[in-house]
Amino acid sequence: QVQLVESGGGLVQAGGSLRLSCAASGRTFSSYAMGWFHQAPGKERAFVAAISWSGDSTYYTDSVKGRFTISRDNARNTLFLQMNNLKPEDTAVYYCAARSSRWLSASRDEYAYWGQGTQVTVSS
Repeated sequence: QVQLVESGGGLVQAGGSLRLSCAASGRTFSSYAMGWFHQAPGKERAFVAAISWSGDSTYYTDSVKGRFTISRDNARNTLFLQMNNLKPEDTAVYYCAARSSRWLSASRDEYAYWGQGTQVTVSS
């Protein structure tokens, strides 16, 4: 089992940047594929980015390609999401999630463990 705690959210102007972090407990972080999802008010939780256990494979939803970068530091049990050129439509609660597999997935149902979320608000 793994416990996840996100941090790094906040209020930023359009065009700005934020770096989200997700600290994982436990000693088997490197055996999990990880993902970031977001949920805007009134909408379903949606996929943002995912990364394989080693970090060698990544995948992004089309709307964030070229702006967001997912990465991980297995030695520090930490997942990151670097968000650049933020847009008002990126406003949402961002969640990190762990999948009990080494291989990434964009499907929300494939992730068994979730953090509590961190709010990202982008003003125009």
